[in-house]
Amino acid sequence: MTETDKTVKTHKTPEAEDRVKIKARRVNVFYGAAQALFDIDLDMRLNQVTALIGPSGCGKSTFLRCLNRMNDVIDGCRVEGDIYMDNQNVYDETLDVVELRARIGMVFQKPNPFPKSIYDNVAYGPRIHGMTQNKEQLDHIVKKSLRRAGLWDEVKDRLSDTGSGLSGGQQQRLCIARAIAVNPEVLLMDEPCSALDPVATAVIENLIHELRQRYTIVIVTHSMHQAARVSQKTAYFHLGELIEYGDTSDIFTRPQHEQTEAYISGKIG
Repeated sequence: MTETDKTVKTHKTPEAEDRVKIKARRVNVFYGAAQALFDIDLDMRLNQVTALIGPSGCGKSTFLRCLNRMNDVIDGCRVEGDIYMDNQNVYDETLDVVELRARIGMVFQKPNPFPKSIYDNVAYGPRIHGMTQNKEQLDHIVKKSLRRAGLWDEVKDRLSDTGSGLSGGQQQRLCIARAIAVNPEVLLMDEPCSALDPVATAVIENLIHELRQRYTIVIVTHSMHQAARVSQKTAYFHLGELIEYGDTSDIFTRPQHEQTEAYISGKIG
């Protein structure tokens, strides 16, 4: 790779560097002998939404799963390099992975409520992590989480109903409520709207705007329009490489790399 082909990154001021919540350095991922990610360096800033965009199979979701070590459960997957959250290496052998995944919650592409009641879906995490001492405290967490997920008013009178009985958009907000019930610091979202209709998508996007006041969010999206609407920073991946990273407005209006421009303009996809 020539010097001009290397990742284009925006200049970082000392103040911006202070606000980095997660930073990845020289991250490489292998599935068996096949390499999926190549030397990824990427910062995700506190209380901002970072969008990961690029063609299918370019490594976006693979990178996302590195952040909370979900790739650990994939046979033959090997991760090299360093990922730090608040300057702690998440791949430190002494780190409790269960605790890490409580701090870095995840919402998947397809809504996946547990086969339990709405209440028990949200209460599940606080229960297993021993976050409450009585029913009153648990009720408070469930209500607060459903409120933050914009779902409380729609389900408050049917908390005992099964979560799978909700609409697709409501199920996805239930999954968001379940993720934030354990007080995470970071939310990972892997194409959270791809299975939803436009109305439900708009609700989730509005929710993302609200949630970033409390959480650092990293979202994989196949929709460039969605990335432009919800994120402050955008990273463009191509064939396992991070091609360009910067302010979302700059990426979509003044891309610095010809591959980014080609993808944004629809020449490649």
